Amino acid sequence: MLHFGTDGVRGVALDELTPALSRDLARAVVRVLQPTAVVVGRDTRESGSVLQQAIVDGCAAEGTPVHLLGVAPTPAVAFAAERHEWVGIAVTASHNPWTDNGIKVFASGGSKLGDADQIEIERVWHALIAEPAPVALGTEHDASSVIEEYSAHRLNIVGASLQGLVVVLDNANGAMSYVAPQVFQAAGATVVSMNDQPNGHNINDACGATHVDGLIARVLHERADIGIAFDGDGDRLMAVTASGMVVDGDYIMAIAAADLVQRGLLRNKGLAVTVMTNVGFHRAMDELGIDVVVTPVGDRSVLSALEEYDFVLGGEQSGHIIHRAHATTGDGLVAALILCEYLVRTQSSLDEAATIMQSYPQVLVNVRTEEKVHDPVADIAVAIKAVEESLGDSGRVLVRPSGTEPLVRVMVEAVDEEVAKTTALHLAAALIAVHGGAIEGAH
Repeated sequence: MLHFGTDGVRGVALDELTPALSRDLARAVVRVLQPTAVVVGRDTRESGSVLQQAIVDGCAAEGTPVHLLGVAPTPAVAFAAERHEWVGIAVTASHNPWTDNGIKVFASGGSKLGDADQIEIERVWHALIAEPAPVALGTEHDASSVIEEYSAHRLNIVGASLQGLVVVLDNANGAMSYVAPQVFQAAGATVVSMNDQPNGHNINDACGATHVDGLIARVLHERADIGIAFDGDGDRLMAVTASGMVVDGDYIMAIAAADLVQRGLLRNKGLAVTVMTNVGFHRAMDELGIDVVVTPVGDRSVLSALEEYDFVLGGEQSGHIIHRAHATTGDGLVAALILCEYLVRTQSSLDEAATIMQSYPQVLVNVRTEEKVHDPVADIAVAIKAVEESLGDSGRVLVRPSGTEPLVRVMVEAVDEEVAKTTALHLAAALIAVHGGAIEGAH
């Protein structure tokens, strides 16, 4: 049986995540959240339409109307949930290959689900296996015009202010393919669009936020000012400078934070990031006098911190950036527009802007253990303490188990990359000595 992970449910499409499971998950969402209506959007995967219909059928079995966006970025689903007070369901596996699919759920008002709701939905969902399959056929309403509302709202954040900026957009053959190029053109940018011809199989295929080599080459060829790469459902991004340097979520957040604090718009002079955020980011924020709250991995955790501390900025190194004054969740389009508007307003290049911080070398080693490890930090506490004392304030160690498989991730940051790699391998060996297994990879 599938379970909720850090961001919804994912599995092999039509095999692990079947139409029946999708239908019953929709039924569970309706039973627990009691919405007046549900809005559904999907990315460009071949399996999306089948799973979408299953969700429609599940909602119909519970007597709840469904508004269909069709192919739409996940942030547009959250926007529809916020604007119309619907519960939102996005059919997407984000940056995964086309053979996978998944389901993300937004509460009425557009926010990610809290732990209590997620646990209860999963309980009801799993219990539905024992119930007979519903016979009701789905009824639906066309809500594709909401995508235009979403685009107009995002455009209004910057207005027509990107005149003179040459932007290359890598749309990952995903849900941003139909939205981002139009919005950037309407904002006045000169747009070069790539990977914008989805065919159901090519989403994230050697393109998008997790594969930026093609974007780098195109930026250099076009002599563009900036490149932006979205992931398959458009809730995260990576950027590329005119010189071909990759600018990840840490840099994008640092640039935004420095700009907001300088303009007096960084509410409570703080922001939220995850444990994966580079130590170089923390040093940059210290120099600016900005408080940083650290959360577990996942933009759901970051969003909870933003609400708790009343912050307007947060995100992840992986490119989930949350501008809470403009959106209820991570939105690659919002983050990209705000970054580009900053470059135009300050008449600076992204290469110049990225000097706001210096990233420390970061090495990640995956240890695949013989059985699932629940508390690897306690298991090798002596080794971790010795490493931390050796690194001092010039590095950082993070050891965490996977939530879904027998895998432990060992991450080490240090001023010197070779020190980081040697240290990570040392801690991996300590884990293997306790639990068995083998190193799966180092990068």
